[in-house]
Amino acid sequence: MEDYKDETVGISEEPQLGGEGEALGADKYEKAAALPVIIPGVQVANIEEVVKADPDCYELDLNHNRIEKLEKFELLTRVERLYLRWNLIKKIENLHMLTSLVEVELYDNQITRLENLDSLVNLQILDVSFNRLTKIENLQNLLKLEKLYLVANRITEIENINMLTNLTMLELGDNKIKKIENIDSLVNLRQLFLGRNKITKIENLDNLIKLELLSLQANRIVKIENLENLTKLTELYLSENGIEQVENLDNNVQLETLDLAKNRLKSIDNINNLVRLEELWLNNNSIDNWKNVEVLKENKTLKTVYLEHNPVADEAMYRLKLRDIAPWLEKIDATLCR
Repeated sequence: MEDYKDETVGISEEPQLGGEGEALGADKYEKAAALPVIIPGVQVANIEEVVKADPDCYELDLNHNRIEKLEKFELLTRVERLYLRWNLIKKIENLHMLTSLVEVELYDNQITRLENLDSLVNLQILDVSFNRLTKIENLQNLLKLEKLYLVANRITEIENINMLTNLTMLELGDNKIKKIENIDSLVNLRQLFLGRNKITKIENLDNLIKLELLSLQANRIVKIENLENLTKLTELYLSENGIEQVENLDNNVQLETLDLAKNRLKSIDNINNLVRLEELWLNNNSIDNWKNVEVLKENKTLKTVYLEHNPVADEAMYRLKLRDIAPWLEKIDATLCR
């Protein structure tokens, strides 16, 4: 987040003293005294007063104010960032005149629908996470959008975003999505978060060749597959699924972090080609044979390994054995190696 400290209207601004505790001059005092004193967490009596205090501000912070309705923004002429987290807003409305906006945060409100955003054509970041959305819709005019956060809603399908080709980050974690689909055109995506959904298969990612991070934690996936085109992938998160074998990562040689914790693995296979791997998370699986662990000898770049809550980790000499196999390790199960 950029710093617009000098031109920001805060929601808790109060008249300030001058240098070394001296009282402000008459002109400065009058201007400072005109600012409304608003206490975070208390209902804003009149948003219009906050706006009038500095209609030329670039950034307006109205977080945590029990605001119920979006209104009285007409005087804002240059605002680029509008923060409305932790309020009681039920509808996106009355923002059409704020065409200079590049970022809007509506995180943790009570919004049920994406709507009335058509005129915000310069928007680059939109966050409507932790609301009550059931559908992705009405984003077709936001062609400059780069980051879209819709975490923790009730969305059942990935749809109506194929035109958002400038997206570099898409965050749809903690919804009710069952299938990866309708994202073929998002060729500039670098980060895709789909954790905590109901996805059963890794698919339809072939065109996302710029993808660097893929998160599919806590889904219903049983097989690692269809990642061969994602050659720039550096982080892959697949914990809390039903995966039984490490496989089909031959082309993903740029991987630095691989998370396969809380799956059904009994062995460590097919990672010797991951020559840049630094973080390997395999805790809470069923790896019970040290021969299966010895394959880590090939991964000279490894810095961290998690193997706790596997049968092999029950042995008293577990850490020493693991250090013998990979003496270059810096951390084992969140504990630094000495």
